[in-house]
Amino acid sequence: MTHSTIDESNLQIGDIVFIRIANFLYRRVAEATQSWTSHVGMIVERRDSEWVVAESAVPRSRYCSLSRFLKRSEAGQCSIKRLKTPLDAGAFERLQAGAARRMGKWYHLGFKLDSSRQFCSKFIYEVYQEAVGVKIGTLESFRELLGKNPHNPLLFWKVWFCGWIPWERQTITPASQYESELLETVYENHSIVEAHS
Repeated sequence: MTHSTIDESNLQIGDIVFIRIANFLYRRVAEATQSWTSHVGMIVERRDSEWVVAESAVPRSRYCSLSRFLKRSEAGQCSIKRLKTPLDAGAFERLQAGAARRMGKWYHLGFKLDSSRQFCSKFIYEVYQEAVGVKIGTLESFRELLGKNPHNPLLFWKVWFCGWIPWERQTITPASQYESELLETVYENHSIVEAHS
């Protein structure tokens, strides 16, 4: 099954799109969170015949077409989720405005929630909290996050953080948002991927 099987007429502004990016950093994010997903974006508008996704990406937050966003996913894996509580036109506009305010912001490679910079799951968390007062995902420290997966080697993270893991730093992950009970599934196409595949 590929993204071409998505019924795009069923999509709407605010839908949250989860994918799996295969590069070394995003693979480590997926492994650390014991999840198939490592990146997330949000549908913000339909431009001509194409849905548009807002995302916090390296190096800066940006818009891209849904088809381009999905093509970056390993083996075409994706999931599209939606807030269970229906949104009205005002909420759609506030979500769009929240995403627009974050366009062009630099990516935070240290995944620090308390920063002026962005990363993908922080982008979703902040936009939804600001627009509709809903917190999607779980805030946790690196100690809590990495402690849930004791078999995951820490060497990568020690190297990534130049020798010292910021254990008490608050962050949020695509995995915790994917698992949020506030969301329902609109479309699903993914499989469990071995940690070292």
